[in-house]
Amino acid sequence: MKKIKVLVTDDHDIVRDGLKQLLNSQSNMEVIGEASDGREALEKIKLLHPDVVLLDITMPNMTGLEVVNLIRNITPKTRIVVFSMHAKESYVKEIFTAGAFGYVLKASPSSDILTAIEAAYRGEYFLSSKLKAEVIDKYVKGQTGTPSVSGYDLLTEREQQVFRLVAQGHSTDRIADLLFISPKTVEKHRTSIMRKLDIHDRFELLKYAIKIGVVDPELWEE
Repeated sequence: MKKIKVLVTDDHDIVRDGLKQLLNSQSNMEVIGEASDGREALEKIKLLHPDVVLLDITMPNMTGLEVVNLIRNITPKTRIVVFSMHAKESYVKEIFTAGAFGYVLKASPSSDILTAIEAAYRGEYFLSSKLKAEVIDKYVKGQTGTPSVSGYDLLTEREQQVFRLVAQGHSTDRIADLLFISPKTVEKHRTSIMRKLDIHDRFELLKYAIKIGVVDPELWEE
């Protein structure tokens, strides 16, 4: 039987140890690596190409949300399951929109973690049993009508990636490194973003990002 190769990412050793023990006890799963922060997670993903990444949101050196947004540039076939203490729908919306397949609360039973990993491996969505099931329909399947279009929605996918990273305070060189593009291209995207959104400095951009829910100050609070 082919085992699902899983990378476990969390900034707490005891959480990672518990997850590794749980997953390695399954006949169809194997933990092939672990990471304690977002930057290390990206490095391990590049190196190991896991089938599924079990990813915490709140981590040092790049948040889980930033990692989700960048994984598609590294290993598009890797599926993402977020494992988080945060139950706010705004987080769920952003995570699924960024490309994750599962969202499991840390307060959920361990069976939710296993089911989420198996579902993601099959290319299916999974939402923690402790969250409202309608969230996926609302934010992923779009069954509640046509959403209103904001300036952010008019940005290209690459511009949205640059927007989020700028809002998080990353430098031009760091963004170029994360997105595998040149600093000149980053500046070109930044100029286009400012023009489309009629924003004139990074402070205005950050306020706009918080207003539309792309950046939540609670999530990145240290």
